[in-house]
Amino acid sequence: MRLRTVRSLVVAGALALAWSTNAAALANEPKPSAPNFGSSVYIFDASMPQSQIQATVDAIATQQVNNEFGPQRYALLFKPGHYGSQANPLNFQVGYYTAVAGLGRSPNDVVINGSIDVYNRCLGANHTNCVALDNFWRSMSNLTVKVNHSYCSPGEFWAVSQAAPMRRVRVDGWTTLMDYCTGPSYASGGFIADSEFDNKFVINGSQQQWITRNSNVDVWTNAVWNQVFSGVIGAPAQSFPNPTYTTLATSPVTREAPYLYLDAAGNYSVFVPSVQRNTSGTTWASGQTPGASIPIDRFFVARPTDSVATINNQLARGKNLLLSPGIYRLDEPIRVKHDDTVVLGLGFPTLVPEDGNVAMKVSNVSGVDLSGMIFDAGPENSPVLLQVGSGRSEGDDGDGRDHNAANPSALQDVFFRIGGATPGRATTALVVNSDSVILDDIWSWRADHGNGVGWTANTADSGVVVNGDNVTAYGLFVEHYQKYNVIWNGNGGTDVFFQNEMPYDVPNQAAWMEAPGVDGWAAFKVGAKVTSFKGYGMGSYSFFNQGVDIFAARGERRWWIVDQGQPRHPGHRGELPLTG
Repeated sequence: MRLRTVRSLVVAGALALAWSTNAAALANEPKPSAPNFGSSVYIFDASMPQSQIQATVDAIATQQVNNEFGPQRYALLFKPGHYGSQANPLNFQVGYYTAVAGLGRSPNDVVINGSIDVYNRCLGANHTNCVALDNFWRSMSNLTVKVNHSYCSPGEFWAVSQAAPMRRVRVDGWTTLMDYCTGPSYASGGFIADSEFDNKFVINGSQQQWITRNSNVDVWTNAVWNQVFSGVIGAPAQSFPNPTYTTLATSPVTREAPYLYLDAAGNYSVFVPSVQRNTSGTTWASGQTPGASIPIDRFFVARPTDSVATINNQLARGKNLLLSPGIYRLDEPIRVKHDDTVVLGLGFPTLVPEDGNVAMKVSNVSGVDLSGMIFDAGPENSPVLLQVGSGRSEGDDGDGRDHNAANPSALQDVFFRIGGATPGRATTALVVNSDSVILDDIWSWRADHGNGVGWTANTADSGVVVNGDNVTAYGLFVEHYQKYNVIWNGNGGTDVFFQNEMPYDVPNQAAWMEAPGVDGWAAFKVGAKVTSFKGYGMGSYSFFNQGVDIFAARGERRWWIVDQGQPRHPGHRGELPLTG
């Protein structure tokens, strides 16, 4: 449902907060000015009246909670300080395309006494089908929640599915990943990283699959199909298949997402965490996260009205890129050509190729960090939406050296969509040609509902193709593509958690054949020349909804799998656990 714009809902006094920093300046020095992040970024100061903050966040939630495919995008940023109180908590919901983040150097610098919640959406004619299955495209990061509310019982509610990460968050109190207050309360897959949960349970509830990485939990309550823990202190012990916990003591190689913050003088910078190896727990448990700060003046702050030529000119000059909220319509690729470039999205900026072009190309460079954005296929077929590296095909080993091992590139919270918001087509969503890339929370989705959806409408072969060696993935959600959902051609790869649904809308068996006599397409293919691959907590299932019998010969093709997930979904036919 399309609702009134937030401008008609927000109280007039809230307009004053958009671009004033109101940070304490150094003695005898002028206050620094905030960059113009655009009118959809709201910056809150703890000195503001709470009624003003409450009115603003509630107005945005009113617009966004049901705005699944709308064009609006928002970032709600909280300066260091305490918000809400025991007597007057700050409680609000997070809707679609809304990123909530603290602007502190540490998650302890911003404290919300209250809750930041995602509840079920109640659908159907009588609004009785209350589920979280479509609660996508939102996030919470870099702050502390001291839980204080009574929606139906005390707790921080984060009832989400894909593309809704929780990062660098400390929760003091109950946390529930399902909304058990309305039924049937189904939820399906999510991602937590670099977070700490104190004093109470994390209620997994109906979450069908979930990955938690490099965090600290007191008690995790239950498992459904596939629950994966990597480098999590307090995680349940390895027990797959009963219960379905897959637990790695440490994460082999990680790079946490970059984030915007304010220093003591009120200056904006972006902090870029460093690469960590064989770690567990949060990066901030014993002090500041290791890494480096980049002043905001070394970023080009792009707006959706900027041309691709303008953006590329700034990148060519060595600037990093900060994408303000909005939809960027691209008639040529954004080109990232320098080592260590950071491309950071605020409020789910969405990149749409207009003329069958690639949306973004990253050259054969090291240390690039892409974080917090959506790639949306355009009306003309693109060969690929995001290409990382430019030089490899299956079996091509180049000079045999991994040039990126010491300084790997990383993608955090990067999401892909073929159809849904608008009609769209692409052959492949993401292609990774560079070595040692870290993929950290990727949802690559060929839409099963929304606009421009159909077997011959939103066409796409594969969601992710990995050609580089020694690539590591955490939280690989790839769904509904029409051929192999994932193709992994690189040697030495590792995937920690894989969640897949085969395409719902196969019209008949003849339309979905890998080869004569081979029904369907495997969800995950490892190339014939690969000699080493590790997979943990990986599962695929099928739900064919066209009323005809459809068969798939296999869920995987040619690989060895460790601790595989084996999902089961009530009422779904033809479940195919990944085996090998």
